[in-house]
Amino acid sequence: MSTHQLSEQEELRRQSLAKLRELGIDPYPAAMFPVTATAAGIAAEYDPEKGNCAEVAIAGRMMTRRIMGSASFFELQDHTGRIQVYVKRDDICPGEDKTLYNTVFKKLLDIGDFIGIKGFAFITNTGELSVHARELTLLSKSIRPLPIVKEKDGQVYDAFTDPEVRYRQRYVDLVVNPHVREVFVKRAKIISTMRQFFDSKGYLEVETPILQPIPGGAAARPFITHHNTLDMPLYLRIANELYLKKLIVGGFDGVYEFAKDFRNEGMDRTHNPEFTVMEIYVAYKDYNWMMDFTEEMLEKVAVAVNGSTKVQMGDREIDFARPYRRISIKDAIKEKTGYDVTCMDEAQLREACKKLKVEYDETMGKGKLIDAILGDYVEGDFIQPTFLINYPLDMSPLCKRHREDETLTERFELFVNGKELCNAYSELNDPIDQLGRFQEQLRLSEKGDDEAMFIDMDFVRALEYGMPTTSGMGMGIDRLTMLMTGQTSIQDVLFFPQMRPEKNTVQDGDDKYIQAGIPAEWIPVLRKMGHLTVEAVKNLSPGKLFNDLCGYNKKNKLGLKNPTPDEVKTWTGQ
Repeated sequence: MSTHQLSEQEELRRQSLAKLRELGIDPYPAAMFPVTATAAGIAAEYDPEKGNCAEVAIAGRMMTRRIMGSASFFELQDHTGRIQVYVKRDDICPGEDKTLYNTVFKKLLDIGDFIGIKGFAFITNTGELSVHARELTLLSKSIRPLPIVKEKDGQVYDAFTDPEVRYRQRYVDLVVNPHVREVFVKRAKIISTMRQFFDSKGYLEVETPILQPIPGGAAARPFITHHNTLDMPLYLRIANELYLKKLIVGGFDGVYEFAKDFRNEGMDRTHNPEFTVMEIYVAYKDYNWMMDFTEEMLEKVAVAVNGSTKVQMGDREIDFARPYRRISIKDAIKEKTGYDVTCMDEAQLREACKKLKVEYDETMGKGKLIDAILGDYVEGDFIQPTFLINYPLDMSPLCKRHREDETLTERFELFVNGKELCNAYSELNDPIDQLGRFQEQLRLSEKGDDEAMFIDMDFVRALEYGMPTTSGMGMGIDRLTMLMTGQTSIQDVLFFPQMRPEKNTVQDGDDKYIQAGIPAEWIPVLRKMGHLTVEAVKNLSPGKLFNDLCGYNKKNKLGLKNPTPDEVKTWTGQ
């Protein structure tokens, strides 16, 4: 965590905290506050003619404040939005003691504090819905100032937009950027809609292990940990596929799971090392059925979340209404490159990659070489929902061979806006074929492919007991949320995306300031003002720094002798 020098505002808030306690006011009370209404609820329900909302209790943060003598207004923000609160001194202080208004409300409360209000709804003379406060309770004191986001005539000023800070301090982002909250409300709606859809079909939601002795079900690099008691390595799961198919072997008709998966790979705008995936497996179905099922589900999700099958991604409108285009991988690649990759061997594919200027390395087998061509030439063109079907055998070690062409598999991937959204198969249920495919993955691993699948002999054993014809599908919830909310970065749909370690704040020692000609008594002042290095001081305007120093000295009654403009100029090296 970075070192933190208290700012002037933070020191003043700590002083207010101490004064509140001196007045016998607990700035962090333990007692519950009986909330009976919300900002949005009052806005929706209040009718001046009916005189309802005569007794309401609301709570939230104070976000703005206008003090006008014996009466004031402030904006209270709760989880549903904002509402104006009218505070009159004699109403919240009916007796002789006016401390609660004159001292506490006017001087010791700050923007960001949590306040509880009991009162009634009314319309002001200017026509604004408000709550007239009869009682005011401090519920939590904020000792660190929020970023100030200003809005006037529909224009936002000083917006809190720095991605690094927003993702690292999502709690602040949610407070000052209300539209961010809506993204996560929609994310929850996406998951609940999918769950309701699956449950309506009679499928069972299950849970499978996150810590696994073998990281199976996908071709990816896993995170490795160690179990001390068992003295054995364990892996964070890269997929839950094999466990779910074992449950189909066990007799369940259909199972699904919303799972956290982990892959020790790169990070970018569409990849996070920890991600959420939904996987579903249904007995007695094939990939043709699963395409229809996926279309029906996504259409329902789009309507539930956005009220329409159409969503906006930048300047593109994407329509999730059924049916979706279906094209074979053979036709898609041939259409873009002129090559029929399905009949090529490894050497021919390398030559094709070379001619097409597709990057590859010697560890890549046929599957990865085809995938590389696919990524460079095909995927980005699928903007509207498109099923890419019938993948070559080498790309799909867990998938059933195609019923009409044994060099292909019954597999599809759904692409939307140029990115893969889901992956699905007619699942391989031949245990002998499955073992052979695993052994081919082992060959790739020995060749240096660190993303080749591990052999899971327990899964092979399960298949030997018999698994019915089954179709399975996995869908990335993070990417689906990006599409349904119009976000272009995965970090914007994760509350707390993975970040690099926070850098420590650099702060020069006193000796460096003194070497620059800055008197020792002014060093703490410069630090309080946020100028933590001599270099930072040298980047300042001498005239502005002079005025700021004199103002700070006077405001805080430091009693220091003010420097001259020329002295400050030498501090800045100008």
